[in-house]
Amino acid sequence: MLTLHEVHAGYGRTTILHGIGITVGAGEVVTIVGANGAGKTTTLRTIAGLVRPTAGRITFEGEDIGRLPPHEVVARGITLIPEGRQLFPFMTVRDNLRMGAYTPHARDRMARTMDEVLDLFPRVREKLEQHAGSLSGGEQQMVAIARGLMSRPKLLMFDEPSLGLAPIIVKQVFDVVERIVATGVTVLIVEQNVFRTLSIADRGYVLENGEIVMTDTGATLLRDDHVRRAYLGI
Repeated sequence: MLTLHEVHAGYGRTTILHGIGITVGAGEVVTIVGANGAGKTTTLRTIAGLVRPTAGRITFEGEDIGRLPPHEVVARGITLIPEGRQLFPFMTVRDNLRMGAYTPHARDRMARTMDEVLDLFPRVREKLEQHAGSLSGGEQQMVAIARGLMSRPKLLMFDEPSLGLAPIIVKQVFDVVERIVATGVTVLIVEQNVFRTLSIADRGYVLENGEIVMTDTGATLLRDDHVRRAYLGI
């Protein structure tokens, strides 16, 4: 479904990604783990069209998307749920969700998608007329995920979905991710909670200093001594 081949990218004259290669198959949960500053967020932003690769190739369903602007990437079926949620705080939850359905494909199915999304997030249904900024951190994260689903993505990318949330809310977030996968959506996730994300991942990539240094199944990476020492504190 998604392939990054020898991708280089960065900001200005600073190169962050040094020829990385990643593959995400349809229906998979794939995770990228690594320390702060390793290039995880830059990888997602590059796929989403927010950062332009300086070399290499990004293909999605056989099409080269490496030079497409962000709205065209979304139209192809890729949606990024950014770190920090980035909701519109003074808009209602309902209007935040509507903002997720701005592509023609999604707008045509907005009412149906809204019902499907709210069935997945009953707590969000209760908050539709509240300003998004008035919600708790966990509720805002659920709204951010729901907004992402409003675009009817084929591939949903998560950037640190559990950041700053209480442990009980973190569990709820990962439960939601698993329910989303069960609907047929493919997931690429960057997450500080390495144990939880590798536990649900089909495959994982370890990113260090902008380079992929290891890849294997989630279960195998959980047992790897380097991963356990560097990212699990074991």
